Amino acid sequence: MTKETQILVSPDPDKEIDFIYPAQKLWSGRKVILKCIMIFLIVGVLVAFLSPKEYMASSTMVPQVTDPKAKLGALSGLAAMAGLSLNSLGSSELSPSTYPEIISSVPFQLELMNTPLNFKRMKEPVTLFDYYTKIRLANPFIKYTVGLPSLIVKAIKGKSDVIHQADSTALYELSEKQKDVQKILEEQVGVAVNDQNGYIVVWCILPEDYAAAQLAKKTQLLLQKYITEFKIEKAKANHDFIEQRYEEAKKKYQQTQAALANFKDRNKNVSINAVRSEQDQLSAEYTLVFGLYSELAKKLEQAKIEIKEETPVFTIIKPVAVPTEKFKPNRPYIIGIFVSIGFIFGMGIVLGRDYAFRVKRKWKEASR
Repeated sequence: MTKETQILVSPDPDKEIDFIYPAQKLWSGRKVILKCIMIFLIVGVLVAFLSPKEYMASSTMVPQVTDPKAKLGALSGLAAMAGLSLNSLGSSELSPSTYPEIISSVPFQLELMNTPLNFKRMKEPVTLFDYYTKIRLANPFIKYTVGLPSLIVKAIKGKSDVIHQADSTALYELSEKQKDVQKILEEQVGVAVNDQNGYIVVWCILPEDYAAAQLAKKTQLLLQKYITEFKIEKAKANHDFIEQRYEEAKKKYQQTQAALANFKDRNKNVSINAVRSEQDQLSAEYTLVFGLYSELAKKLEQAKIEIKEETPVFTIIKPVAVPTEKFKPNRPYIIGIFVSIGFIFGMGIVLGRDYAFRVKRKWKEASR
């Protein structure tokens, strides 16, 4: 090996990473690190054992999607014989990716807030709104540590205890307490969509097992209701419109039929041309009204079939069951996280203190 090659491959002492020095510093500052670990261990134990228990209940279901033509294949022949056409029936599928948006919507969560549930030590069912605003107050340890900033903001803004109920034509205006409960529901109620296997999981988390199962069941039924209403909305509006026109045509048909019958009864033995002409006119009007009435009757039956076809079917794979094991808190995990944070925090103090000392010393040397 030549001298030039040795120069090229020889390491530069200034650029080498010295791992021995930091290790020595950490070892010399091990008491500080142990103190930080113990402090964070105590905090972790407090958080783990003061955090309330929570239970998760869930339900797995599959929304059935069927081709309308395939589903009504046997009915198509009978419908054709009756003069009905099913070719216009379409499918307005609601994508499962919108289900989480439905659950997080204000109307959905307002209904959940007003859902009465059975809690332990409560003689009568109480709503989630009353439970979170009157019965189960926030954990004092969490409230005045992690939740202290939000308390300060609320104290500055002030609170409104007025509950504004909204109908379908009004805007939703929530009180401060409703907003607080809404934030809780956003974390404790949800739906997971498995696009690959085509099923959805509705889950709910509450401090009590039986109440969690009740809320999961209510959420499942409410989600099915909302999906059904969204899916058949267009078909239902079309049905209502045709039904109104059908009732009008039916009334007109009955009036025209009665008028023609009365005219024939009054002029049984009359053969005057004027009478025949008026009878022909009434008969033509009757034929026209009857044709409209008959056509609307067919369309009304078609609209009823369309509503039935658009109504989704849900197959429950895993029904709601009362959970037997708590979901939270995971005490070993919480304690382990706090111990790790304490270890990292202790190392930061030791190394940071040494780095600050070295910078201060160099600053003094440069100032001389």
